[in-house]
Amino acid sequence: MGLGVRWTLHGDGRTPAPGAVVRPDERLSWPRTIGLGAQHVVAMFGASFVAPVLMGLDPNLAIMMSGVATVIFLLATQGRVPSYLGCSLSFVGVAAAIRATGGTSATVTGAVLVVGAVLFVAGLAVRRFGARIIHAAMPPIVTGAVVMLIGFNLAPVTAATYWPQDQWTALLVMLFTGLAVVCLRGFWSRVAIFLGLLFGYGISWLFDRVFGKIHSVPGAGAATDHWRLDLSGVGKAEWIGLPSFHAPSFQWSAILVALPVVIALVAENAGHVKAVGEMTGDNLDDKLGTAIAADGAASVLSTAVGGPPNTTYSENIGVMAATRVYSTAAYWAAAGFALLFGICPKFGAIVAAIPGGVLGGITVILYGMIGLLGAQIWINAKVDLRNPLNLVPAAAGIIIGIGGVTLKFTDNFQLSGIALGTIVVITGYHVLRALAPAHMKEQEPLLDEGTSSYDEDAEATAEAAQRASS
Repeated sequence: MGLGVRWTLHGDGRTPAPGAVVRPDERLSWPRTIGLGAQHVVAMFGASFVAPVLMGLDPNLAIMMSGVATVIFLLATQGRVPSYLGCSLSFVGVAAAIRATGGTSATVTGAVLVVGAVLFVAGLAVRRFGARIIHAAMPPIVTGAVVMLIGFNLAPVTAATYWPQDQWTALLVMLFTGLAVVCLRGFWSRVAIFLGLLFGYGISWLFDRVFGKIHSVPGAGAATDHWRLDLSGVGKAEWIGLPSFHAPSFQWSAILVALPVVIALVAENAGHVKAVGEMTGDNLDDKLGTAIAADGAASVLSTAVGGPPNTTYSENIGVMAATRVYSTAAYWAAAGFALLFGICPKFGAIVAAIPGGVLGGITVILYGMIGLLGAQIWINAKVDLRNPLNLVPAAAGIIIGIGGVTLKFTDNFQLSGIALGTIVVITGYHVLRALAPAHMKEQEPLLDEGTSSYDEDAEATAEAAQRASS
């Protein structure tokens, strides 16, 4: 496929056969492909816009550099790994910690640039020694748990931020989107998420006209009376405008705070590549190191000009799962849209105006799909969760990731959420495996009823003891 910029037309380019999927090297007609690209942009836009704001960075630059990063990733992986690279949420806490000690935006981007460089080197190591070093460190029980906690870690965003802004709109959007995914046919079922967003815009506008302003918390701060659909920012925004660039600066204290996130990023990339491989039916082990290195290189480039770090975006895995279109052509279209958004504040303002309730309804489905892909990895690998060696580290890491548990080391350094959950799953599994008795490593089951070898051994011992006593 060369550089992954040539695609064959899938069927007639309009309606794939029932049960068929559009593979990475295929595409639908260009109008449909462009529409799917727009859907990917919409799916990633919320997080990619909010994350840099939380980090104190320019969101327009974040969107622009996410498009550049996606192009780098698609070229590096030669079009075999459909993925969008958006602003990484894993660094929000890091940025807050750095700023709490007097760090500036330059200090934040400098620290994260080093993390990107380390991630790039890690990717090269995987390319040199093979995916086996990742699989040895992160077997299916680990990768499945990481994918799951990455997806479900986003649940509090829906529950605490989006849904409460307008619960009835969120409920209606969730129901409409679910029906669209399941009941619509052909192309329309594949853009169901985008249709759900359009439906949400319409419902929010209608509710504003019928019921007036809603009293809720608009994302952050205190509850106020506000319009569900507020397009005032669109009118004020310019059509053309460059984002704000700045150079990074480097401080060892900030770098040390940010470095542990490398572990989470490697796990995120491994989980993403694994999830995409599961969905497409393509063994992508040979592209794992390239994917990690490409993510690192893209993050270095983004932070070098003052943007945020990037990572493979879980939101877009949900879109692929819903549409069953894995064409990298759609991601090229998405990258193009992102570049346009980056230099066009008005378009960005339109997408940024998506009502919180609408995002609540959409993300309930998307984030859940992401998390359940982790379960799919377990099922396909036949991971036995009756074995405590698998069950304990996965259970602990997932709860930490979902609940946002924090482990504070110093006033300036702490681990929480995805990063801490990932570390617990990985280190917990390997430490327990080193200490576990041989039968847990070699044999299956244990905690429930059934004919596990553990039960058979116990029964045999009891029968022998009974015979001896009689």
